[in-house]
Amino acid sequence: MKQVNRLEITPDKRYLAAAGNPHIKLFDVNSNSPHPVMSYDSHTANVMAVGFQCDGNWMYSGSEDGTVKIWDLRAPGCQREYESRAAVNTVVLHPNQTELISGDQNGNIRVWDLTANSCSCELVPEVDTAVRSLTVMWDGSLVVAANNHGTCYVWRLLRGNQTMTNFEPLHKLQAHNKYILKCLLSPEFCDPHRYLATASADHTVKIWNVDGFTLEKTLIGHQRWVWDCVFSVDGAYLITASSDATARLWSMSSGEDIRVYQGHHKATVCCALHDGAEPSSC
Repeated sequence: MKQVNRLEITPDKRYLAAAGNPHIKLFDVNSNSPHPVMSYDSHTANVMAVGFQCDGNWMYSGSEDGTVKIWDLRAPGCQREYESRAAVNTVVLHPNQTELISGDQNGNIRVWDLTANSCSCELVPEVDTAVRSLTVMWDGSLVVAANNHGTCYVWRLLRGNQTMTNFEPLHKLQAHNKYILKCLLSPEFCDPHRYLATASADHTVKIWNVDGFTLEKTLIGHQRWVWDCVFSVDGAYLITASSDATARLWSMSSGEDIRVYQGHHKATVCCALHDGAEPSSC
C-alpha cells in the first residue's frame, strides 16, 4: 500500500483494516504474513474512514470519492453506497448500529439511516468549513464534530418520534487555533469520567472534561501535526500519531508521554490499539 489513512481493528480482535488509496486491506492480526487476507476495491480515491458493526458482520467506509460504503465481510464487493456529493473525511457508527454519521469537505454532516436506506438528517455547522472528524459517545448521548477552524460542535442526541435521531445543540468549543485532525470521546470503561480528546495541527492534543467542556490537560511532546489518537479500553492511556514520524503513549492521569514509538521514516497519520481486552458484543 502506498499510504495508510486509517487503521481499525475488528471487534473480535482478529483482523486489522487499513484504509488506503483507494483500497481497504484486511490483515490477520495474529499472522506474520505481510499479505492481506482480503482487499475491498470499489472506492476510487483516498479512503479516509473505516469501521465495523459491533458483531463484525459488516464494515463501513468513507472516501474522498464522495461516497460512504457498506461491505459484507463474508462476501466480496460493496453491498450499499451512499452519495455525499463532497469528499468524505469521517464516518462513525451510532451505537444503535442502525445509523452512520458522515462529515465531508464542504462542511456537511449527514445521518444515513441503514434501516430506511436513506439520508435522515443533514446539518451544516459552518458553511464551507471541512468537517474533519466525528465521534459519538459510547451510550449514544452525544456527538462531536471537529473542523478545520479548530472548532468542536457538540450535540445531544435525542430519539425522535420515529427511529430518527435528532441533534440538539449543546456546546461550541474553540479548542485549537489550527485544524483539528481528530476528535475522540472516551470509552465506556472510563466512566464516570468522560473526556474529549482533540488532536491538532498545532502539535498538541487537548483533553476536555465533557462535564462543562473545561480543559483538563494539554499533551505536549509531538513536534508536528497530530493526526490520530485512540484511548485504551479503560481510558487510562491515549496513543497518538504525528507527522513527526512517531507515535506516543500518554498517561491520562499525569498527562506525560510514557513511551515514544520510533521507526517510521515518514509521517505517522493513524494508529489503532489492540490492548488485549475481551471482544465486546452488541
